[in-house]
Amino acid sequence: MLELRGIVKNFGDRRALNDVSFAVRSGRITGFVGGNGAGKTTAMRVILGVLRPDAGAVTLDGQPLTPAVRSGFGYMPEERGLYPKMKVAEQIEYLGRLHGMAAADARRATTELLEQLDLADRADATVESLSLGNQQRAQIAAALVHDPGVLVLDEPFSGLDPMAVDTVLAVLKRFADKGARVLFSSHQLDIVERLCDDLVVIAGGEVRAAGSRDELRAAHTRNRYELHTSKSTEWLHSEPSLTVLELDGGRAVFETDEPAAAQEALRRASTTGPVLRFGPLHPSLADIFKEVVR
Repeated sequence: MLELRGIVKNFGDRRALNDVSFAVRSGRITGFVGGNGAGKTTAMRVILGVLRPDAGAVTLDGQPLTPAVRSGFGYMPEERGLYPKMKVAEQIEYLGRLHGMAAADARRATTELLEQLDLADRADATVESLSLGNQQRAQIAAALVHDPGVLVLDEPFSGLDPMAVDTVLAVLKRFADKGARVLFSSHQLDIVERLCDDLVVIAGGEVRAAGSRDELRAAHTRNRYELHTSKSTEWLHSEPSLTVLELDGGRAVFETDEPAAAQEALRRASTTGPVLRFGPLHPSLADIFKEVVR
């Protein structure tokens, strides 16, 4: 387990991280979400040792991180860092060798990754000749080539089309299934929600929410229900135990602390015509994000 405990980082008078604590567990993918300037990149650079915290510690399986341990991490910065005039396979293989891989192992890993990332046909192309999406996939391959046990990826899905997103997701899941600890940041909340086992929401340099998807949904569920009928649901406004949040013809979203009141609303709706949909509404990651950062 990769763990941050009480991380504080100041830049002059500005506190970028304030008592940041969370864990990235083995075999699980953790999504790290927050707005611009929230502290995501700063926290990642502390993990990698690029920045030294003013307080707190980062540990791996309970042990302090050393430069030797960190050198084995896989890191993808938000800014592309590949050599533009080198060929794709040549460059990834070279980076594998820098991580201590034997030449044959680096070549084999490069070939496998390029195939998995649908870049095999661009292996002999220069990086600068690739589309932005393919440059992003090449950058991901560079972070994975040495089979790291810890992956730290800053906005890995930026610039990828939906098919490329699915390709990258499959590769990251394979690494997690082998026991890697995977942390990635993203502004694309739908992707984070679909991929991640665990989530960390940061705002203003502070962790506002952390846990598994199910834990966060349970913690932020507000006894909210959706009712969709073939008739108008205006009558819900007259029910004293219900708070109507949305109403559009036959569709309504309401809140109540009394489960019996929700069932009574269903019963009444069924007497007016067919009920097309009824059930509790669980918050999306976007809903949770809006709630915890305001």
